[in-house]
Amino acid sequence: MERSTQEQRCIEACSECAASCEACAESCLHEQKLNMMVRCIELTRDCADTCRLAAQFMSRSSRYAAQLCQLCAEICQACGDECAKHKAEHCQQCAKACRTCAEECSKLVTMQEVSQSA
Repeated sequence: MERSTQEQRCIEACSECAASCEACAESCLHEQKLNMMVRCIELTRDCADTCRLAAQFMSRSSRYAAQLCQLCAEICQACGDECAKHKAEHCQQCAKACRTCAEECSKLVTMQEVSQSA
């Protein structure tokens, strides 16, 4: 089965977001006020894992890919919102990657819904 352009963009956004989240979590662990970064670290770890799984599901054309992408979009949005609260550059970069991924996942879910209703 050939992958659509949107699926490919979503896979790439998920992979980039996972990498950004991992880097952010690692950097947050070295922040001076670690107690202020706990929620950020929790969300970036959840987000990275979910993004990787979503990319894998899409890559193998799993019938559950769209459902996982919906969850991924929600987690990415939450992670992006949390990271945006912090001034550290790694958090700002992560917030941007998360928002991009949430947008691409949401587009894919919408595209899947439209194609199923047609």
